[in-house]
Amino acid sequence: MPELPEVERARALLERAALGRRIASVDDTDAFVCRPHRPGEIAAALEGAMLVSAHRRGKAMWVETDGEAVLGLHLGMAGRIVVDDATEGDPPDGAEARGDKAATAHPRGWDRFTLTFADGGRLVLRDKRRLGRVRLDPDLAGVGPDAAEVSREAFRAAVGAGRAPLKARLMDQSAIAGVGNLLADESLWRARLDPRRPAGELADHELDRLRRMLRAATRDAIRRGGVHTGEVIPFRRRGAACPRCGAPMERATIGGRTTWWCPQEQRV
Repeated sequence: MPELPEVERARALLERAALGRRIASVDDTDAFVCRPHRPGEIAAALEGAMLVSAHRRGKAMWVETDGEAVLGLHLGMAGRIVVDDATEGDPPDGAEARGDKAATAHPRGWDRFTLTFADGGRLVLRDKRRLGRVRLDPDLAGVGPDAAEVSREAFRAAVGAGRAPLKARLMDQSAIAGVGNLLADESLWRARLDPRRPAGELADHELDRLRRMLRAATRDAIRRGGVHTGEVIPFRRRGAACPRCGAPMERATIGGRTTWWCPQEQRV
């Protein structure tokens, strides 16, 4: 599932490759992905407009135009943004900005929403599972502060409260936005904090350490190509050992998600 780093890479692709281009036509006929809009409603708002800025908070993206319309994009469980056959994830190291076409392996039958630009290029939401969302003027009222930018004070208040397990609190998008299952495990492992611990029991210095590790893990994942590149992620499996101390990794379900941690270093 795309988490903050994948969505930031998608936003950066939009910024590099889609801004300054005028929209000639829109395919918004997938009524499920474009709900609650009727087919043609998004097209009527966007056709003739130019994309001027790309933004993100947590896993939510939106693009402003030179008119009144704001286009909201959410990748869902498996969505990808494709611009002129380049995508945000493959190939790495800026090759997408050069127009490399490794992303074309996905069938275009998975294209759920398409902007065709006046120059003939296209912006596509490609989504095998059809769980992405496209909507005008997205409502971000229930989305917490962005995990990559949240201040120390806001992080303490948002995460260090309540009796919910720390991992569940960290993944609550209304508390802090952008952290998914893998980024949570990576950040807690780096911070040496037990994911089962009640969030409200953490001291300020522990919350500050978690924030630093979360920001570092996020930066690394953006640079390397996604959350799957984390240091502990390859060891989230049966029979694996902690890459720092060698203790057998432990597994449980926390907040409805499969969770892995080091029982030696991540103690209550």
